[in-house]
Order: sequence, then C-alpha cells, then structure tokens
Amino acid sequence: MKTDLDGLLTRLRNEPDHPGLIGLEEAVFQRIAALPQVSAASQLRFGAVAAFGAVLLGIASNGFTPPAEASVTLSPFGPSNPLAPSTLLVGSQ
Repeated sequence: MKTDLDGLLTRLRNEPDHPGLIGLEEAVFQRIAALPQVSAASQLRFGAVAAFGAVLLGIASNGFTPPAEASVTLSPFGPSNPLAPSTLLVGSQ
C-alpha cells in the first residue's frame, strides 16, 4: 500500500478545525488545576517508603537463593573441554 503522507498532511492542514477542538486545551488545563496537590512532605515520605521497600525486596531476593556451584570453565583449547567433539563421540568410558 502506497500512501502519500505529505499530500495527506497538506490536505489535513487546509481543512478547517473541528468544532469539538475549540476550548479543549483550556478544559484540560482546568482539570489538571482541579486535581488535589500533594505536599512535598508526603512525596518525601512516599519516596522513603518506596526506597525502603526496594531495599527489603533486594535483600529478600538475594537471601533465599541457593549457593552457586562452581562451574566448569570452557575454553576452546583447554585440556578438559566437556563439549569437545572428541569427548562427545567417545561417550562415557
């Protein structure tokens, strides 16, 4: 589907404004001004509770993990590479 976006935008620019858009910006600003304002102390208290909760979540998520086991390091030229084709073809002996 080929659409001439520049032509469509030019056509839209030349159209008259929709009557429902008149006064919309002012109505939005009035609704924003009517919202209850939150005090700085309340914002600080909520931020401190959120930070404390984040620290507790970090401690809890780290505290209940099983200890990590030592992993085998894989190197392509190492003497004991368990994924080398020679060891995979021989199997367990």
